[in-house]
Amino acid sequence: MAWTVEFLLTAQRQMAKLDRPTQRRIIDYFRDRILAAENPRQFGKILTGDKGGLWRYRIGDYRAICKFEEERLVIVVLEVGHRREIYR
Repeated sequence: MAWTVEFLLTAQRQMAKLDRPTQRRIIDYFRDRILAAENPRQFGKILTGDKGGLWRYRIGDYRAICKFEEERLVIVVLEVGHRREIYR
């Protein structure tokens, strides 16, 4: 059971706006921690409210909003951004 990560076009564009060290940190986080884990949910937190059912990963001051596609074993990254802006 190996999970994979996919970035939606929106998340890819948001990543492109970030500086290189921040991009590297986010990519390394998913590669080294999330994909290497038996259960990728152990590092995330489920969201409530208008983003209910989605998950967030905390990567320093940045957040990645994701959804899990169980049938394909894929973590889809919907949004990436600074914590002060991502939940708006």
